[in-house]
Amino acid sequence: MEQIRLIIHDKLKYFIDPKWKNQSIEVVFSGKVTLKHILESLGIPHPEVGVVKIGERNLGLSYYVQNEDIIEVFPFDPNLTHIMPEKARFILDNNLGKLNDYLRLLGFDALYNHNWSDQLLAEQASSQDRILLTRDRGLLKRKIVNLGYCVRSDLPRDQVEEVIHHFGLERYINPYNRCVRCNGLLQQVEKQEIIDKLLPLTRLYYDEFTRCTDCGQIYWKGSHYDHMQEFMQKFHKDDPQEG
Repeated sequence: MEQIRLIIHDKLKYFIDPKWKNQSIEVVFSGKVTLKHILESLGIPHPEVGVVKIGERNLGLSYYVQNEDIIEVFPFDPNLTHIMPEKARFILDNNLGKLNDYLRLLGFDALYNHNWSDQLLAEQASSQDRILLTRDRGLLKRKIVNLGYCVRSDLPRDQVEEVIHHFGLERYINPYNRCVRCNGLLQQVEKQEIIDKLLPLTRLYYDEFTRCTDCGQIYWKGSHYDHMQEFMQKFHKDDPQEG
């Protein structure tokens, strides 16, 4: 039997046994074993891994570990793996419906269906080049998943902050640009064009409206506006508009 030593850094310690959090991990293996297999056997999903090094030498997760390797494993770093705006698209598992709503409110392309299976989620994440968000580590470990994140918090507002900060997406926030109901894009619409679809009090008190280009849902700055404006300030965005 052969052995390697792993030094797990920062946020990746969330996934490992607490007894290893302040020390290196000795792993015994035999035969040809990839670093990806070793890390995932410890509970660390590969999309959460960033730089991996032996000394100053960078490794890939397909690296076959060698006896007496001392390997440092760092978490995904948005400063090193920059997510471009067109890549900031998500797909979420069936436990994250409220997070999905918040991402759409922030203007991000987010897909969600509580009936989708894990296999379908992984396939769509891969084929559509989407970031998979889940609380299921096993789902993130699927080989075809490239980008993903295991959501830690139970609270939706904390979850969306986690995701935005993890991927460094603050600069791409464009609030109230998407339909919360169907993910379609919103566009301004004249009040007279939709006046027959408005309730009497809405017709009386509001003059600015947007409409989903896909499902036709109508939005305006209602009483929820002030609460969401306060929330948006966490991301340093100015003059958000609520739908």
